[in-house]
Amino acid sequence: MILHLIRHPEPLIEPGICYGQLDILAKNVKFAAERLRAELPPNLPVWSSPLRRCRELAEQLHSAPIFDRRLAEMDFGQWEGRPWDSIPRAELDAWAADIAGCAPPGGESPRQLQRRALDFVGELAVPEAVLVTHAGVIRLLRAAHLKLPVEQWLEQPVAYAARVVLDLGRPESGDV
Repeated sequence: MILHLIRHPEPLIEPGICYGQLDILAKNVKFAAERLRAELPPNLPVWSSPLRRCRELAEQLHSAPIFDRRLAEMDFGQWEGRPWDSIPRAELDAWAADIAGCAPPGGESPRQLQRRALDFVGELAVPEAVLVTHAGVIRLLRAAHLKLPVEQWLEQPVAYAARVVLDLGRPESGDV
């Protein structure tokens, strides 16, 4: 199976704010969709996170995208919508000490996010698909596919409105 993983365009939010499942709009959605349509193979099915920054792009790419909560970004719980510098240092330190397994208060861990994203992919029964999603989902699907060590899970850059291609039949694939 080939997955075209697309990150949403840049969100309309102040810099320095923690947002995961915060439902915010994105900038330049039509421009991003035009560019991405030119890069994608025609007539592929599209699944998307239901969050607006992905939803709007998916609706520009396909007449009937399918929305699935398992493609949503990590739930940052009580940190959602707060400036990163207002989050208690002890909470950030605990998260940094166990980046895969620690969840923000009331939220989920990267490992939990990876599990739900892998569950979604495991249920796909198509040879090729487009997934409009978030940097966390893309990083963690790519990390699982490439069998990256935990320390590298969140270090992978994923630009806004970028496409990452995973060929699940080829273990070394992971970029366009």
